[in-house]
Amino acid sequence: MRLTLLFCLLVPIAAHAQPLPSNAEVAAFSARSLETNCDPGAPGMAVLVARGDEVLYRGACGRASLELGVPLSPDHVFRIGSVTKQFSAAAVLKLAEDGKLSLDDPLSKFVPGYPGGDAVTVEMLLNHTSGIRSYTDIDSIMSGGGIMKDLSTAQLIDTFKDETPDFAPGEGWHYNNSGYVLVGAVIEAASGKPWHAYLDEVFFQPLGMAHTGYGNEADAVIPGHVDGYTRKGEQWARAMHLSMTQPHAAGALVSTVDDLLRWNRALHEGRVLEDAGYRAMTTPVGKAAEHDYGFGISTGTLRGEPQLQHGGGIHGFSSYLLYLPGSDTTVAVLYNADSGRPDMLGTGRIANLLAAHAIGRPYPEKTPVEVDVEALDDYEGVYRIDEDAARVLRVKDGVLTSQRTGGVAHALIPVARDTFLFEEGFSRIVFERDTAGAVAAMRFFPEDEGEGEVVPRSDEPLPAARTGLQLPREALERIAGEYAVGGMLLKVFLDGDTPKAQLSGQPAFEIFAESPSRFFLKVVDATLVFAPDTGTPASVTLHQGGRETVFTRQD
Repeated sequence: MRLTLLFCLLVPIAAHAQPLPSNAEVAAFSARSLETNCDPGAPGMAVLVARGDEVLYRGACGRASLELGVPLSPDHVFRIGSVTKQFSAAAVLKLAEDGKLSLDDPLSKFVPGYPGGDAVTVEMLLNHTSGIRSYTDIDSIMSGGGIMKDLSTAQLIDTFKDETPDFAPGEGWHYNNSGYVLVGAVIEAASGKPWHAYLDEVFFQPLGMAHTGYGNEADAVIPGHVDGYTRKGEQWARAMHLSMTQPHAAGALVSTVDDLLRWNRALHEGRVLEDAGYRAMTTPVGKAAEHDYGFGISTGTLRGEPQLQHGGGIHGFSSYLLYLPGSDTTVAVLYNADSGRPDMLGTGRIANLLAAHAIGRPYPEKTPVEVDVEALDDYEGVYRIDEDAARVLRVKDGVLTSQRTGGVAHALIPVARDTFLFEEGFSRIVFERDTAGAVAAMRFFPEDEGEGEVVPRSDEPLPAARTGLQLPREALERIAGEYAVGGMLLKVFLDGDTPKAQLSGQPAFEIFAESPSRFFLKVVDATLVFAPDTGTPASVTLHQGGRETVFTRQD
C-alpha cells in the first residue's frame, strides 16, 4: 500500500534434490547474515529459521528501545502488520467449515446496507478482487491525524464505504486493506465475537501462541512489546502514532518469531483447517491468480521450490513469514522499523537469503570477474520490454548499469562471460548473442527465479543524459514544503543550497531543475512537476514508470 519512490559461470537451478547443509552451517550463515545486515545501535531484527519442528537458528540484533539502549531479543513481541491477513483468512475458512458462512455469501449478509454489498462475495474480500476502495489509499484518512482515532468496526467501515469502487466486483485485483476490515466484520457477524477474540479462542490459545494477539496497547500493556521506529534522512525517529483499532483484521496483530513458527507448523500440517479449506487458502483463482494471491497468502517459488509467504509493513515495523512445503522450511523475520539504511536487506530479502541457504540452494556469490571497459560497451543499449517499458543499459564510471523505465539505475556485477548479477537484490541477467556474435537480447531472471524473461535489444539510441540548470535560491524556496497523498508524505526542502525530496520512510535525494517548476532525480527515472508555475505550489505531480501521482501541499 505504500507508494514506491525509490529516490530501496552460473547455471540454472537443478531440478533434482540438493544436499542440505548441516544445522551448524545454517546457524553460522544465518548469524553472519544477520550481523552484516544490522547496526547494533539501531532498530533490529529477530529471526528464526526452522526445518519442521527443529529450530536451526534463532537470534536477534539491534535495539528494542533506542532511547533506553535495550538489546533486541528473539523473545520480543512485534507488530506483524499484514501477516495478520492469513490469520483472519483462516478464521473465515474455519467459520465456513463450521457452517456459519459460505465463501459465496454476499457481503450484505454480514454488513447490511453496505453499498454494492450484494455483488461482493466473502471470497472477493479474501483475495482482493472486491474492487472496494482501500482506506489506506485515501489521503483524508491516512493524513491529518485521521489514522490516530480509535474507531469501532462500524465506524471504520463508515470511513470508506461510500468511496467509488476501483473496479466492478471480481473484475480486477488490487491489494486491499478495506477488504480485510470487512473480513473482520464478517468474522464478528458470523461468530458473535470481536474478530480478535475469535482468533484467540480458536487459534492462539489452542496452539499455545501465548504472545500473539490484538496489538491495541490502549487496552492494556503488552509484555515484551518493542518500540517501533522510522528513518528520517540520516536519523532515527519514533514511528508516527496510529490507533491499532484501524489496522483491524488487515494488520493489527502482534507476535513473536516462536509463535509464528507454531502457526506455520499448525497451518501447513493440517491442524488449523481441513484439506479443502487449506487448498482454497493456498490456491489463487480468477483475477487473483494473475498476482499469485490466495487468501492472506502469496504463492511463488524460491530457488525453484514452491513458496507460501506474506510480508507486513505498519508504522514502525516490518515483517515476513515464509514456508517452503517441499523442505518443510520456515523463516520468520521481524523488524522494529518501517524503513532502514539504503544498503540493508529488507525483511523479505533476508528471509529469502536464509531460506535459500537452508535448503542447500544458496544465491550465488557476487564475486566479480575482470571485464574490459570496452567489452562492457557491447552491452549498452535499449532493451524493449513492451510499448511502455524498457531496460536501458549504460556504462557509468566503468560499471554497467540497468535501469527499467521509472526505476532506479542498478549497478551490475560481471560474474562470467555475458552473465551479470545485480549489486542490489538477487536478480540476474544473461545476455544472448546472434550468429554473428553480437548481443541481441538479454534474459532477465527476477530474484534469480524461473526460466527468465527474454528482452530483445532494440535499435533505439541510448536516451540522452538529463542535465540540470542552476536556479536562484528564491526559486527553490518557492517549491519547498510538505505534500501528501494516500497517507504518504513527500517533503521538499533545501539542504544548504541543494534542493532535495524525501518520501516518508525513505532517504532524501537531490533533485535537479529543468525549469522553475520541473525537476528530476538522477537515482531514479522520475520527474516532479510543481503547479502552478508561479507563487506557492498547490501540488506536485510525480511522473514515474508511466504513472502520475499527484501530491497536495499540506502547509
